[in-house]
Amino acid sequence: MDFGLTLTTHGLMTRDDAGDAQLLRLDVEDMHPIEDSIRAEALGFHSVWLSDHVVTERVSIGEHTANSSGKRAYPDRPNLLDVPTTMAAIAARTTTLRFAPSVHIAPYRHPLSTAHEMATIDVLSGGRVIMAVGVGWELGEFEAMSASFEHRGSVTEECIEIMKLAWTEPWISYAGKHFQFGDVSMDPKPVQRPHPPIWYGGMTKAAARRAAKLCTGLYPMFLDAHGRPEKMDHLREEVKREGERLGRDLSDFRLGGFCTIRLCDDSEIASRFGGTRPMLTGSAEQVLSDLQEYADHGYSHITVHLDTPSGQISEWKEQLERFAAEVLSMAPQLDAGDGF
Repeated sequence: MDFGLTLTTHGLMTRDDAGDAQLLRLDVEDMHPIEDSIRAEALGFHSVWLSDHVVTERVSIGEHTANSSGKRAYPDRPNLLDVPTTMAAIAARTTTLRFAPSVHIAPYRHPLSTAHEMATIDVLSGGRVIMAVGVGWELGEFEAMSASFEHRGSVTEECIEIMKLAWTEPWISYAGKHFQFGDVSMDPKPVQRPHPPIWYGGMTKAAARRAAKLCTGLYPMFLDAHGRPEKMDHLREEVKREGERLGRDLSDFRLGGFCTIRLCDDSEIASRFGGTRPMLTGSAEQVLSDLQEYADHGYSHITVHLDTPSGQISEWKEQLERFAAEVLSMAPQLDAGDGF
């Protein structure tokens, strides 16, 4: 199992009294994504992951996919650093660390523009981009971006198909429902061949089918206190069924989890969660045991979103160092079993 780190480019994560994931607003001067990425590389993290939004609504209409209750996770007017720009800055200051959007909201960007950005970063970084994509959830954001919320699933499928063409073909044409163009080139190609790995971030059977059809991994969220790996077993099974239907070899397909993690003692668990310990919360031994459960359910990657209830960046950094020393150092013993 390898580990990614969620950077603080959208704020700090914690859980409220009901166990729902909540982002706490963070000043830009406290984010330090470049310095934190350099430290993550030194500590042995596989990758860093950056949340993606352009704007946020004043009042959310739909349900937030981070929480089983549907409660919105974002505060009012959060600071949101742009993902490709930040990834490029990180690439210039690191050597082995990989980086990914978590996840890139594909259907309100033109896929040729996205493909060009990511190919450029892949070239400049020597082949370190992971392309994680999803359909998005925030209706007001789609309206502000003049994009179709209703058709975001089919738009995302076309986006993935076009990015793959742009990254692999000398001349590209496309005639879809949402995008049409012909006989254009996009160079240079990414360093990674045939293209950067594409992970699909989603929580539905439709997402699992898209991942099996078009991507190299599936990436569901486990951010609130109620998330457990077995709750997403139906997605893994849907990937398998779709792979069989398509005749696709899934031996290299990966399952990754986007998870809230906190190292703490029993007294904090009692005071915050009424004594019922959420997954990936507690002592290093408890967290490692939970991670093995994820591995037993096929997860070979976990992106760590550090639970920081104080809302202070100093606590986030303390949790980072502690996780690296007490958990990450033991990661080689975690085995994802037969995967797919």
